[in-house]
Amino acid sequence: MAILRAAYLSDPDLPEHGRTLLLTYNKALCAYIRALAARELRGVTVEHYHKFARGYLASRGKMRRNSIISGNARDLVITGAIQDANALHAHSPLFSRPLNFFSSEIGWLEKHGVDSLQDYESQSRTGRAEARLERRMRRQMWDVYEAYLRRRARAGYDYDWDDLASTALKELAADGEPRRYRHIVIDEGQDLSPVILRSLASAIPVNGSITFFGDVAQQIYGHRMSWRSAGLRPGRVWQFTENYRNSREIAALGLAISRMPYYAGIPDMVAPTAPNAAGPKPTLVNLPDEKSETAFFVDQATRLSRTQSVAILVRTVRQLEEVRTRLPQTVINLRNESEQWVAGPRLFVGTYHSAKGLEFDAVVLPYLSDNLFPDPQAVHDFGHQEAQATDGRLLYVGVTRARTSLIITYSGTPCALLPDTPSLYTVVRR
Repeated sequence: MAILRAAYLSDPDLPEHGRTLLLTYNKALCAYIRALAARELRGVTVEHYHKFARGYLASRGKMRRNSIISGNARDLVITGAIQDANALHAHSPLFSRPLNFFSSEIGWLEKHGVDSLQDYESQSRTGRAEARLERRMRRQMWDVYEAYLRRRARAGYDYDWDDLASTALKELAADGEPRRYRHIVIDEGQDLSPVILRSLASAIPVNGSITFFGDVAQQIYGHRMSWRSAGLRPGRVWQFTENYRNSREIAALGLAISRMPYYAGIPDMVAPTAPNAAGPKPTLVNLPDEKSETAFFVDQATRLSRTQSVAILVRTVRQLEEVRTRLPQTVINLRNESEQWVAGPRLFVGTYHSAKGLEFDAVVLPYLSDNLFPDPQAVHDFGHQEAQATDGRLLYVGVTRARTSLIITYSGTPCALLPDTPSLYTVVRR
């Protein structure tokens, strides 16, 4: 639908046509869309948000080379900021929390465009159990954030990936030049932050349009955010309930996951209509140990890829790197392949995040044991309930990437995020 909408808005034979941007979730999805609809999108620019923002800021002289901090460098700066703030608030329980908690909270502040302590204290902050930040601790967290900005600037960086959008929004507000695009179509928009959506709304002229496509069931960042929280007030909302991707049996598992307790309270949720096309049930395979599990799913995926497109999706980058060494050299890594998309029988490997918006004939989801899923690191950093909520949505994304075949493997005990309904699966024990 997003492709058709973008092609329509850019059609020079129509009176309201204009230069159109089709903006989507990540590099892999951009490449997939270009390959899927190269002819239809001849007059359309296809980009992910960070490319758009960097290009715009560069055109305004606000993007130096190597000015975005990330990875270990960002972690080191945050660690120093925590130490700075801890010196001001000795013995506060806030500072016993892990680094990833502070990293995530800084990202939340930037994604929501929070620019003062007063604004922060007025925000409704969602979270469960250990992940919840009590209101009395917000001043201390704000001191961490301000120390982070100071240390980042001293290290020679202007931005991180989360505050590019707020900078672009401020620059657009001061920019009186004609807008580059008349129309912007957002695909897979459920994980774009409120500030990103506001900046895109500011990037079109008064006679332009913004079209938002999103599926909140697939929302894996910014728990419980919706397009409404970004201030979008469209004149009309369409709900697409027909499922054209998955077989009836795979759709049934996806729908069962969306009814699990960790999905409670999601705004704008639209339950899909079950498709008519039938296929095999998802196969749930129990292996005696992780070593035999890896050997099994690598063999299965490699054989299936001779005649169809197959993706192995895992939770963490560490798992991805380990699995990659066991696969043929021709495998396409969804985290690295950004310029080309190869259709037809092929083997892909990636994380759940990197597969957003994509689809494959068959999908293999390994390591769904209770000691590996939800991710133990996420449980440590944010608590069990919040990790369940996040990884439950990832599981939904992984399951619904499969058109006709789905293989789920585990060793030991299956994870509690899988619906406990035997009729949903063909169960195999090896």
